[in-house]
Amino acid sequence: MPIVLKTRREIDLMRTAGKLAHDILMKMAERVRPGVSTQELDDIAEEELAKSNAVGLSKNYPTYKPGEGFPASTCISVNEEVVHGIPTPNRVLKEGDIVTLDVTPRLNGYCADSAITVGVGTIRPDLQKLLDVTRQTLEIALEHMKPTKRWSEIARLMQYNVEKNGFSVVREFVGHGVGHSIHEDPKVPNFVTSEPVRGDFILRPGMTLAVEPMVVAGRRDVTLLEDGWTVITEDKKPAAHFEHTVAVTASGIEVLTDGRGFTL
Repeated sequence: MPIVLKTRREIDLMRTAGKLAHDILMKMAERVRPGVSTQELDDIAEEELAKSNAVGLSKNYPTYKPGEGFPASTCISVNEEVVHGIPTPNRVLKEGDIVTLDVTPRLNGYCADSAITVGVGTIRPDLQKLLDVTRQTLEIALEHMKPTKRWSEIARLMQYNVEKNGFSVVREFVGHGVGHSIHEDPKVPNFVTSEPVRGDFILRPGMTLAVEPMVVAGRRDVTLLEDGWTVITEDKKPAAHFEHTVAVTASGIEVLTDGRGFTL
């Protein structure tokens, strides 16, 4: 499918959805503490989405099983869970856990996608380093994005930063175009191999991309749980995930999910 470039008006509408995504994540993060269930965090998102007449695009997202879409408005992944963790009343956060909060609101016909990983109470120094490196990897991507650059140049910098710090980049899941729907072309990998290079693309004004490094403390191999959604690391080592929705402009980028939207 061709990459769909967005107009100035469309980017402004996406920024509105992005502001909502940011605000929801901040409210969820404020509630993260030992004893809170992941269902309680999803309930916060449900309430905020309803207030804004928005929908969470995770809810009922289709799977390979007919009639069995994703059951919650957000994905909440704990410790070794990389992505697509299902919020439940029985999954209660404990001191020292790390938890990824991932929201995908649609508002006024336009989408945004954003994620953060936060610690529960006091976390170990090695876990804090994992969070810091993953966040830094996203920041490196944003710092270097500009028109005429090939995405593989950005992905190489991201991969280098992760691996020089002793971590691994998940390869089964990548970023993506976003805007009219939650998953659009192109694919936006966080690493470089011969396969992503074949699908490489040049950044152009009007592109709107979800950039989302997923970093694991051990080996990069992942596996799918029996629930058909939750992806965990095979070695059960912890994972972190940070994500922003970004618009490429004539002079650089605008981050649409940081609560303000600014030009770099």
